[in-house]
Amino acid sequence: MHDSHSNGPPSPEEFQRQLSEFVRHHFQSARGPSPAYEASGGPESKESQAPPEHFAFDYKPRDIKGHLDRFVIKQDEAKKVLSVALCDHYHHVRLALEGRESPNYAKQNVILIGPTGVGKTFLIRRAADLIGVPFVKADATKFSETGYVGGDVEDMVRDLVRLAEGDVTRAQYGIIYIDEIDKIAAANNVSGRDVSGRGVQTNLLKLMEETEVPARSPNDIAGQIQAMMDFTQRGKKAPTTINTKHILFIVSGAFGGLEKIIQQRLREATIGFAAKEQPLETTEGVLAHSQTRDFIEFGFEPEFIGRLPVRVVCHSLNVDDLFLILKNSEGSIIRQYEQDFAAYNIEVLFSDDGLHKIAERAGDERTGARGLMTVCERVFRDIKFELPSTKVKRFVVTRELVDNPVAELQKILADPRQKNGLSRGSLWRNSRGDFRNAMA
Repeated sequence: MHDSHSNGPPSPEEFQRQLSEFVRHHFQSARGPSPAYEASGGPESKESQAPPEHFAFDYKPRDIKGHLDRFVIKQDEAKKVLSVALCDHYHHVRLALEGRESPNYAKQNVILIGPTGVGKTFLIRRAADLIGVPFVKADATKFSETGYVGGDVEDMVRDLVRLAEGDVTRAQYGIIYIDEIDKIAAANNVSGRDVSGRGVQTNLLKLMEETEVPARSPNDIAGQIQAMMDFTQRGKKAPTTINTKHILFIVSGAFGGLEKIIQQRLREATIGFAAKEQPLETTEGVLAHSQTRDFIEFGFEPEFIGRLPVRVVCHSLNVDDLFLILKNSEGSIIRQYEQDFAAYNIEVLFSDDGLHKIAERAGDERTGARGLMTVCERVFRDIKFELPSTKVKRFVVTRELVDNPVAELQKILADPRQKNGLSRGSLWRNSRGDFRNAMA
């Protein structure tokens, strides 16, 4: 085993090669699967390579939208577009697994445009839960071109396998969601290689089309040793690659500045005697007019943006939307606080005024639905600390409590049974995802 590296420590590649040879020589030859095992239909026999089990997808677009409506307020256009794209994609996947794949099908990868906190991630996560496919969320800013410092885009595909508990077949029709995709737009003033912009776009381009991704990273020595040990102990060799043909890619970003590019194009289109003046719209309205050329000018490669044919704009949330999220969404943050207090046998009730005040405060944060958690943490901080050690078993979240939680906490402690806070017909509690009259 002596070579040119014998005078010094081996390189990582040479060490990996030597280690692989050592394990294969000392373990595989001694503990490999017997011929009788293979003949009996073990994992290495051809009979074991049965077609994947039936993928039961029979949803219609209205079914998916109805499910999303339970968790995400507003964004009706985004829900409709996503529902259609998901149905088209997974009906095709079902046919492909049944051996009836359409040779001309074009994968409908999606791009979501919208500010933070409007429910983009929540939409995709809930849709994946309904369909029953593994879901991976990643941030585009952590990746760099292969060979440079930063994450490798292929790791997202391997994460699908991990979330599918090693089931490669199931991972091969999962969903990969990449946020902050606008951050990898190529900068116009960068000289030399743009390893976190164009380089990442090039790597993602291969994944979104179709490629074979190694199931184990070439640099993951521990993973390769584990694969060898699995083979020697159980005679089962794990798949070596993962095909990305049926993996659905959904990307999102705020795309700050894209509206200016679109506005400029729209103005240029109005020049001339015959042209009609187009009134400037809201930011969401301008973004709805986006075209491929606008994304290219923004900094995306034509081939990359061409692999994202489904484009939809998510709208920002106002105070009334935030109030409805608190009151009607099954994913409302209020439900979490109910469970937190219930752990101490304390019942928390919410008035409409209290919920609306939380929504108003969250609107001032300008972070969409994420502001609701920020406000609630601030309001309930002292209450969650004090009440579990008292005899209080119920309290009411009113507008006054949200405005001055410290003063209202003292009133609660002075009136543990909260007789004065319960007014018939004004209180609501979050139970099983909805609010109902607590005094009915």
